[in-house]
Amino acid sequence: MKILVIHNFHRKGSASGDDQVFKSETAMLESHGNEVIRYTVCNDEFDNAGALGKIKTMFDMRWSKKNYKAVQDLINKEHPDVVHVHTFFPLLSPSILYAAKELNVPVVATLHDTRFVCPCATSLRGTELCNECGDGKYMRMCKYGCFKGSKAQSFIVANIFSYHRKRRTFYDQIDRYVCLNDNQISLLTNIGFDKNKITKKYNFVPDAEANVKPQKIEGLPERYVVFYGRIGEEKGVRMLMKAWDQITDIPLVVMGGGPLENDFKTWAETKDNVFYLGYTEHNKCLTIVKGAEFVVFPSIWYEGCSMVEIETMSLSKSLIATDLGFSVEAVTEGYNGSKFKLGSVEEFTDKVKALWNDPDKCKEMGINARKEYESKYMPEENYKELISIYESVI
Repeated sequence: MKILVIHNFHRKGSASGDDQVFKSETAMLESHGNEVIRYTVCNDEFDNAGALGKIKTMFDMRWSKKNYKAVQDLINKEHPDVVHVHTFFPLLSPSILYAAKELNVPVVATLHDTRFVCPCATSLRGTELCNECGDGKYMRMCKYGCFKGSKAQSFIVANIFSYHRKRRTFYDQIDRYVCLNDNQISLLTNIGFDKNKITKKYNFVPDAEANVKPQKIEGLPERYVVFYGRIGEEKGVRMLMKAWDQITDIPLVVMGGGPLENDFKTWAETKDNVFYLGYTEHNKCLTIVKGAEFVVFPSIWYEGCSMVEIETMSLSKSLIATDLGFSVEAVTEGYNGSKFKLGSVEEFTDKVKALWNDPDKCKEMGINARKEYESKYMPEENYKELISIYESVI
């Protein structure tokens, strides 16, 4: 099969989940003998543009003639069987969907976030869950400065999505939506998306356990808990800080970078039991996770299919996660981990202390986490599901 796969990368060096999925899925497709044509852009292009270039790019976010033409030229040259879109915002624009459909090539789109409900893709207003823009009245974004805290940028994004809502772009120009969890499906069907065009498929990660062995890392304690991922508001970093303000006798190792890393580093320096390693090379990161007792994941937004969570399970480690989004179905209480209510620092700290003080239960749930990984998140079954999705629209 010949597949044209399209993606808007975040930035060079980004560890964003959709960037990882794009890379891993295209590599998997090729390893099974399929021909993959990639068409990608990167947000670095916007960062590196001059003032006039940035202004032009912002207008192109609604309809990029350049990317529309480039995709049509590629389709006319390569004649793919299907187009698979991962992330189109901000640079590619929805014009690429029309480019494929006008040439009668079926379009599959993986929804890595909630952007079709919330143009910001986070379903957050500040630190509170919000899906009000599912009604299409996007101009309320300007009142709250939802997009990057800017009313001006929110106005631009609101106009983009208002335009495409009126054209029914996201309803009519995609043949199959790949959702990552049940919550996503519910959010879409509640605003009129056709449930018959929706398929749920989890992400996958390579079998990390096969290649990773725990090893003693100089400067880290014998036993510890891990948080790893983006050091950002949506990942529950402030919840993590509040919890460890109360937990003084359990070591916490934190790996990752992001917009809150300076605040987090300053805070961590005041804690004898918090070890902030910053950005950590992936293999070393996995080695440290493998040596942990368990992993904490206090996210405050709807995770799609968290690569951190399924990677943790592949390493036979249990999770303590917010009872929200993907974690609702990924973590079974008392089996492969534990969950706490969104916003409850007290319940979070209680769960951490209880699991830390029960090493046998921790080990048992880690074994069960590995079983979950093997049954749901391994590459081979994922490949079969993906090919089945393509075949359903060809």
